[in-house]
Amino acid sequence: MTTSATPHTDPALLDALREDLAAAGFRVEAVDERLGPLASAAFGRGQILPARRAVAGATDPLGVLIGCFGLGLPTAADDLGRALPRTGVTGAVTLGIVEPHGAHVIAVCDLRPHGDDLGNCWWIASDPTAHAGGGPLPVDHVLGIGGASATLASWTPRTPVQRALDLGTGSGVQALHLSGHAASVVATDLSERALRYAEFNAALNGADWDLRSGSFLDPVAGETFDLIVSNPPFVITPRAEGVPRYEYRDGGAAGDAVVAALTKGVGAHLAPGGIAQLLGNWETREGQDWRDRVGEWVAESGLDAWVVQRDVQDPAEYAELWSRDGGHLPGTPEHDALVGAWLDDFAARSVTQIGFGIITLHRPTTSRAPFVDLVEISGPVAAPMGPTIAAGIAARDALAGRSDDDLLDTAWRCAEDVTTETHAVPGAQDPHVIVLRQGGGLARSIRLDTLDAAFVSVCDGELTARQSLTAISGLLDLATDEALARGVSLIRRLAADGLLLDG
Repeated sequence: MTTSATPHTDPALLDALREDLAAAGFRVEAVDERLGPLASAAFGRGQILPARRAVAGATDPLGVLIGCFGLGLPTAADDLGRALPRTGVTGAVTLGIVEPHGAHVIAVCDLRPHGDDLGNCWWIASDPTAHAGGGPLPVDHVLGIGGASATLASWTPRTPVQRALDLGTGSGVQALHLSGHAASVVATDLSERALRYAEFNAALNGADWDLRSGSFLDPVAGETFDLIVSNPPFVITPRAEGVPRYEYRDGGAAGDAVVAALTKGVGAHLAPGGIAQLLGNWETREGQDWRDRVGEWVAESGLDAWVVQRDVQDPAEYAELWSRDGGHLPGTPEHDALVGAWLDDFAARSVTQIGFGIITLHRPTTSRAPFVDLVEISGPVAAPMGPTIAAGIAARDALAGRSDDDLLDTAWRCAEDVTTETHAVPGAQDPHVIVLRQGGGLARSIRLDTLDAAFVSVCDGELTARQSLTAISGLLDLATDEALARGVSLIRRLAADGLLLDG
């Protein structure tokens, strides 16, 4: 099943719509407050009944807009006219965002507010979600604001850049974020429907993007960028007959080949000092560690790489997730057939787990061996994560160019959000376990041995690491060379994630 209609870009009417949405207070915080904590939280999980109850019979502009464009409820034309006084019902119909049905109108797109931590507010139009349209999604469905897009936006550094690329822009969510700190934004997508939505959203929000049609990196051949972001069609989809191939999530390749190819090839389009921030899935096959697989990709890229695996699912969990994502309900023959196809596909490649995470790639400005850091962090992290990524890349870049002697001759200090935690067996005089904890960023927890703990305890910016470790080695009756070697390894680990700071 496919669809065809997308909103129309009429500059005068979009100016009016923008003013109406702002005047109605159609913002993320206001929507959450209007729905209330219970309904808002449920709506965020895709459970819509509490939200429908919260706006049932609403005539206030905010309630009307939530019901019409967020929940797909039939809305009295007079109520919508009062909610959008400048646009009017006729203007909304002309823009192609609602259709008349007698005395009521029904939204033909999802339209909702979206914001960031800097106080920006935008509005994103996309295809109606499964609960609004009913039944499985069309294969050319254009996705709006989802969990993956929010994750990518949070993890992207917001350092000002000249040229930025949103690869596979969809409805333009990432491009909107880029508009705040990039002098120019190129946004690409293979889906023409997605590009029409992106064009509409750019105009609605007063943004100016260079929109290009094409597959992956083809539309930007020969060009380089300071920042590349991509929420690519990374979902691993069986190449079996009868399995829908949704444009927004299926890149048309078997297994995790889409993410592999993008990881290996994006470096050709990164300017010196440039960063690529990608989301992805990767398969872990029997007898294999995920770091082995992803490590092969980043090694071939030739770039610095920092990969954080955030979640792991087994094949059955993965199949259930993406079958439901397409609107196929558990217990139906269609759902069972899809899950079976996924299980067969993974079994054919001996896949035991599927990882999800964030791939950060960096092209250094100097000639040196690339750093590779592959870590697993499944717990809560800072929000937004962009500042942590920017600082982490800068720290790793600097560390890669510094000798061990240089690090040992530096006076290090612990960051302000770092604490130690000790655990002892009842009655014991000395701690059994010592853990270094980071309050922000990736919220790292690092177990320390006696040497590590002693060194960290004196990192106050006064003594150099060499002085501290030499003294500690004497107290612990440890060879100085061994203490220095172990200490410099610890410094590299802790400084990379901001637990230790230079001076």
